[in-house]
Amino acid sequence: MDELPVVVVGAGPVGLAAAAHLLERGLRPLVLEAGPQAGAAVAQWRHVRLFSQWSELVDPAARRLLEPTGWRAPDPDGYPTDGYPTGEQWAAEYLVPLAEALGDHVRVKARVVGVARRGRDRVVDSGRDTEPLTVHIDNGERITARAVIDASGTWGEPNPLGGDGLPAAGEREAADRIGYRVPDVVGEQARYAGKRIAVAGSGHSALTALIALTDLADKHPGTHVTWLLRRGTVGAVFGGGEADQLPARGALGLRARAAVKAGHVEVVTGFRTAAVERDGERLVLVSEDGHRLDAVDEVVSLTGFRPDHSWLSEVRLDLDPVLQAPTRLAPLVDPNVHSCGSVYPHGANELRHPEPGVYLVGMKSYGRAPTFLALTGYEQVRSVAAEIAGDHESAAEVELTLPETGVCGGSGVFDVEPTSSGGGCCAAPVAELTLTAPSARS
Repeated sequence: MDELPVVVVGAGPVGLAAAAHLLERGLRPLVLEAGPQAGAAVAQWRHVRLFSQWSELVDPAARRLLEPTGWRAPDPDGYPTDGYPTGEQWAAEYLVPLAEALGDHVRVKARVVGVARRGRDRVVDSGRDTEPLTVHIDNGERITARAVIDASGTWGEPNPLGGDGLPAAGEREAADRIGYRVPDVVGEQARYAGKRIAVAGSGHSALTALIALTDLADKHPGTHVTWLLRRGTVGAVFGGGEADQLPARGALGLRARAAVKAGHVEVVTGFRTAAVERDGERLVLVSEDGHRLDAVDEVVSLTGFRPDHSWLSEVRLDLDPVLQAPTRLAPLVDPNVHSCGSVYPHGANELRHPEPGVYLVGMKSYGRAPTFLALTGYEQVRSVAAEIAGDHESAAEVELTLPETGVCGGSGVFDVEPTSSGGGCCAAPVAELTLTAPSARS
């Protein structure tokens, strides 16, 4: 099988980095991207600024591939926010050039709909370590592969508005009035300006949306924002403010707290959506205990994302029953225990499955955990590429140097009020911490 390609699913940051590492190992990558261009998912949140600086967003192997083409990493001084790009800038200035440098190793408009062991369904034991994998594309094509690296992410699978993890009654029918990503209030101003809007969620994306919408309300009277929290109290949802180790997270929380205190946001706690009802052109949200909100024009549901394993149903995966992450990785990324900076680096050892040659990497490897790091994804694929190439020693030496507070893979709005340390979630703290996985040699 050495002559067969390694198929990488997804031409996002981690998928393209995987291809660069595979090339350096003398392997033949084939990146299959469902979208019309590399970084298609990133481009969809083009209006949102990252928490990571350029220095944390470029994979080392990708840099080595790009620099001979004349590409140079963007100058942080050329950005008004000290080197924190938007999704649009990350895609246009790094991901698209990287895909061009990879050339024929990247195919777009190629949606993978299935992966299997050649000639064997999931039940058959014999031949699983000797037969290649087959990758099925939506146009009917089948590609034979020596290994498959799934870097397809979770962007296409937002969690529903329903409080029990399933769509609320009437949610699908009201899809034209419900958004599941941070809204582009500039590009879609007519949709939100002067309207009544409900925002559901308690994470950084929800805080980002609240700030953007309250800024819109300042310019367009009549815009009303209701914030729905499933928890019973606001509690620590705003973070640690000025004492927060992550400066931009603290700044984000302070701005959201100020908006609530000023009366720009109506807060409803303990609200778990059970039903979405039509009231003419508006929507009425109903909680599990029967509480009905005043009708709203738009709903912004920001309750996280989840992985799609449906097209991997014929390969044998070992997934944690709670997070839906690889079983060995789940304890390392559990959001109840870890923040973005305390997750140990990990690689092929934690990402392997009972199915030989199949790896889930990037955001998808974290399942439902939200604390993914771009740099962690790059280290994942470095280790996996080494493992596939037979360099087991290098694959096991998993190490990553991070700013002390971590490098969040999330996003925010902090070009309005940058902090003294640069405005990023993990903006250039002085101290650095090198984390080494305790299981690296196991």
